[in-house]
Amino acid sequence: MPEPKANKDQVYADPRAQVAAFAFDERVADVFDDMIRRSVPGYGMTLSLLGIIAQHYAKPGTRIYDLGCSLGAGIASMGAQLTTPDVSFVGVDNSAAMLDRCRPNLATVEKQHTVELLCQDIQKTPIENASIVALNFTLQFIPKDERLELLTRIREGLAPGGILVLSEKILFDDPQIQADLTTLHHDFKRSQGYSDLEIAQKRAAIENVLVPETIDAHEARLSAAGFARDEIWLQCFNFASFLAFK
Repeated sequence: MPEPKANKDQVYADPRAQVAAFAFDERVADVFDDMIRRSVPGYGMTLSLLGIIAQHYAKPGTRIYDLGCSLGAGIASMGAQLTTPDVSFVGVDNSAAMLDRCRPNLATVEKQHTVELLCQDIQKTPIENASIVALNFTLQFIPKDERLELLTRIREGLAPGGILVLSEKILFDDPQIQADLTTLHHDFKRSQGYSDLEIAQKRAAIENVLVPETIDAHEARLSAAGFARDEIWLQCFNFASFLAFK
């Protein structure tokens, strides 16, 4: 599967007198593939297995939505492994900088499937006749009190037998577990070449922008949104991916 060109992430490499809130701007878009792969343990496996999930659950005549599609890695993974006919993809992101770099990464997918890219707020995106909706590391950027409405709309837009793939950074009620896994996450980042300065400045930038929740909170919300059941299919340190079934 072809991967987006990965420029090295050095966004937080130099000391800053004041660290601004994290944003998916031009500078982040230029290095995003490298940033997320070196920041999220298990990200590569999440992508590769997403293609297997798509092959199993995609239905002819339906759509697959990737909400918060960024550079298109999720669509590329699903499209590379999908043999189901008459399936179209809809990628949505509110960052024009991301979408400008997304389309070239989907050239192979577009040889077999229709791909529509929308620059808009995913909270305003109509979800219609979807066999799969992917929400990978995106819900955590939506205000907490607006997450249920989004998940409810997604569930209502799923075709019979449709699924939601939800991947998120997670919290733990037990403070020792939270501390242990945060430490391991930072150790992972160091193993990927990030300095302590980069880790600290990125953490400051993302605080109050990315707001994680516990597994119990996610599962309670999925139930409140009307999903029949959900399962955790992948967890790596303090990141987890759920399958939610209509």
